[in-house]
Amino acid sequence: MAEKSLQGGDKLTAKLAELSQHIAKASTVRVGYLEGSTEADGTPVAAIALWQEFGTINNREGTVIPPRPSFRTMIAAHSGEWGDILGRVLVHNDYDAENALEQMGLYIGGELQQSIIETNEPALSDITLMLRKMRSEDQSLEVTGATVGEAARRVVAGESVGGVSRKPLVDTGTMLKSVSYQVDNGAPTEVDPNRNLT
Repeated sequence: MAEKSLQGGDKLTAKLAELSQHIAKASTVRVGYLEGSTEADGTPVAAIALWQEFGTINNREGTVIPPRPSFRTMIAAHSGEWGDILGRVLVHNDYDAENALEQMGLYIGGELQQSIIETNEPALSDITLMLRKMRSEDQSLEVTGATVGEAARRVVAGESVGGVSRKPLVDTGTMLKSVSYQVDNGAPTEVDPNRNLT
């Protein structure tokens, strides 16, 4: 039986060492609502996203937010693709992990924004629509239990809720605009919701 041998073992070892140096430059990317993102009133966007994702009940104010899972929907639909995409992005970036993870953060952030845009159910209640109308008429209006009660009174009285957006999750636009990504411990980078998602 003839012996077979591999040539260039030193070159292969050197190339693998070089690749491992590039890959070791970065190891994680976080995507979502990172520290520091807040609504105008100081409420963390991550808290609002959590309430929207899983739903919540405020017994004191008598309000209910039904679950509108944009984050879980995005993960279920796309997470199985991310490993293959990262592999291709690493090759395209000559195995520079930091650049590859930056691109993955932007890509996954775009998928999250698209999921927010595509979330239309369950429909908003007439009280929520009335609150939107009331805020459009008075930008300084704070939503409190009394405000919710006033919105409910107006709905019962038959006041129209026309002229306001019926789209869930994008009332102020802050949640959509606050989608960010962060590679390792670098500075968070916001994902531009107005870019072309195709």
